[in-house]
Amino acid sequence: MTNSPRKGFASRSLSLARDRSIPRLATLLCLCILFIAGTLAIGVAGTTGAGQNFRGSGPTSLDIIARTSSAPTEAPTGFDTNSIDPTDTTHTADLMTFEEVDTPAKGLGPTYNAQSCRECHQSPSTGGISQVTELRVGHVDNFGRFTNPSVLIGNGSVTIPNRSLINDRGICPSGTAADGEAQEVVPDGMNVRTLRTSLNTLGDGFIESISSADIMNIANKQCRGTEGQICGQVIFVPVGEAPGQTRVARFGWKNQHASLLSFSADAYLNEIGITNRLQPQDVTAYCKTTTDPEDITDPTDNLADIDRFARFMRFSKAPARDANLANTPEAAAGAQIFDRIGCDTCHVSSITTAPAGSVINGGQFTVPDALGNKIIHPFSDFLLHNVGTGDGIVQNGGPNTANKMRTPPLWGVRLRSRLLHDGTALTFNEAIQRHGGEASQVTHAFHNLSNAERQELLTFLKSL
Repeated sequence: MTNSPRKGFASRSLSLARDRSIPRLATLLCLCILFIAGTLAIGVAGTTGAGQNFRGSGPTSLDIIARTSSAPTEAPTGFDTNSIDPTDTTHTADLMTFEEVDTPAKGLGPTYNAQSCRECHQSPSTGGISQVTELRVGHVDNFGRFTNPSVLIGNGSVTIPNRSLINDRGICPSGTAADGEAQEVVPDGMNVRTLRTSLNTLGDGFIESISSADIMNIANKQCRGTEGQICGQVIFVPVGEAPGQTRVARFGWKNQHASLLSFSADAYLNEIGITNRLQPQDVTAYCKTTTDPEDITDPTDNLADIDRFARFMRFSKAPARDANLANTPEAAAGAQIFDRIGCDTCHVSSITTAPAGSVINGGQFTVPDALGNKIIHPFSDFLLHNVGTGDGIVQNGGPNTANKMRTPPLWGVRLRSRLLHDGTALTFNEAIQRHGGEASQVTHAFHNLSNAERQELLTFLKSL
């Protein structure tokens, strides 16, 4: 059988191409490898999984997880301020540091919100929540772009740039001249304004010890399981104690932090006004009399206050449930309804921490036995969601997170008199009704419950 002219031409062309293209083939192969590697890198920092967004900047380092053959055990809970580690000899001293009232002589201010950590984290015991809120503002232009304001103090003589947080207090009131006062006030033209309630820190050591990969897996499973209706966003944020490293965020209403030491340093500066080795410069030097950094390392143990704050939170017990109410038939039925209508999609009831020996926070913290391989019940996925209650403020996650908030953990929620990020919902029913956006189908399912089922669900929430 004779080959057609077209087939003969193709055969000769392929033969000629083979002779000439070996070096070219090697070059193309190298380019393909580089392209695949680049795509994988973008997948980590940009988008991966079932349409799930993973945002961040800088090198992304996932945790180094130790292996264990041991079965996980329940994390200790309670409000007694005792350490989760029976052999802990520093917890009481760390508690006292957490409760210490700071003064201008130590570095308080010039602008600040509180004089101690306990002032914002105190109910029902030190480390819990409080009625204290902070104020944040910003401006959105006609193109939807958010900007932080420049805040004026000293009667307009001093500018604090790029600041959404408006501190409620200042250390240098004058009484005779406004240009001698450091009180921050909201600039004109701010069309975004919100209050944020103080968050519970009890049990945060267990949250810090959750593997970054586990949070990412929750996000992917969530997005797939709801066919894209509910897709929590993972963001990577800098780890202050590990320069150049980032980690999956989990702390703060906007997921501003991944480590408790970074959180402590940020709060010490921005809420109390005390500079430290991770946040070494004050927001303003106006009427300041101390030298930065103000949080000095103690030579006896090489620890500063921020180290003790972090250690106190790491070794505090997780919030306890109301055991009596939780064991009632009504609460048990309510737990099943909670899962059935989809509340547990975001308010994840059980997570197991990374095994002891795992290295997290960019290599700066090793999970100890007291925190490792523990089952916790935070009722959160620690992801950012738009459920219609957002505050409009842009922080670490970029412009598309303006109206997204971290899923608040529900452990200890029965002890809160003000709900949602701004404290404006005063009942569980009201807080549920406020949910929309990604949670709209869940809220619709709540509306379709019978009165008896709603009461069972509310009973369950009152047991948390």
